[in-house]
Amino acid sequence: MEEEVKGVKLYGMWASIFAKRVEMALKMKGIPYEYVEEDLVNKSEKLLNYNPVYKKVPVLVHHEKPISESLIILEYIDENWKHPPLLLPEVPFQRAKVRFWANFVNQQVFPSVRAIHVLEGEEQEKVTQELYEKLKVLEEGVEKDFFSSVAGTVFCGGATAGLIDILLWSIFGLHEAAEEACGVKIIDPQSNRLLFKLVTSLNDLPVAKEVLPPHEGFVAILKHIRAKALQSPKA
Repeated sequence: MEEEVKGVKLYGMWASIFAKRVEMALKMKGIPYEYVEEDLVNKSEKLLNYNPVYKKVPVLVHHEKPISESLIILEYIDENWKHPPLLLPEVPFQRAKVRFWANFVNQQVFPSVRAIHVLEGEEQEKVTQELYEKLKVLEEGVEKDFFSSVAGTVFCGGATAGLIDILLWSIFGLHEAAEEACGVKIIDPQSNRLLFKLVTSLNDLPVAKEVLPPHEGFVAILKHIRAKALQSPKA
């Protein structure tokens, strides 16, 4: 184990939800790593060399071999360090289900959440309603696929958090800060009971408390992003 974790570095940024996904996974699995904070305005030469295509965080470097894109990194972590907790199930059909809902979260849910932060008025209201509809589909789907047949299920990953849990936590773990920044209710304990319960349970994990950005700092950076987007001329 000690030999396996030598030379593990994570290039991230304190408010990047994508980097937080990787930090969460590394800490859950107990993998020691060196964290390198990046200034995304003045990106380091190492980051640009490690990720020349997208030029962004996160990048996981293992024995000087870089891996980019948070979902790919999470799967790499699970495949390279096979000890529990597992981020994906061992049964191929269950793994396929996890990948399906992970793609739904990344391709459907997250873009709506992101759009809410940079819109206002009727446009923001429209996207918010679209998000609520997508969350309904998500909750019904993950409840059927992960909670209906296994006793003692706490997370989508079972008794321990898995890939989908990490994705949902990265997007909604600081939902109160996001709601404060954009002025819109993103998740509700009554309308989104399963998601709210999941996020609350995940935020209670010691590793999550280590990784979550500070509330006030996250509010400030979201407000900055929002103000900059709203001031930009529309095409």
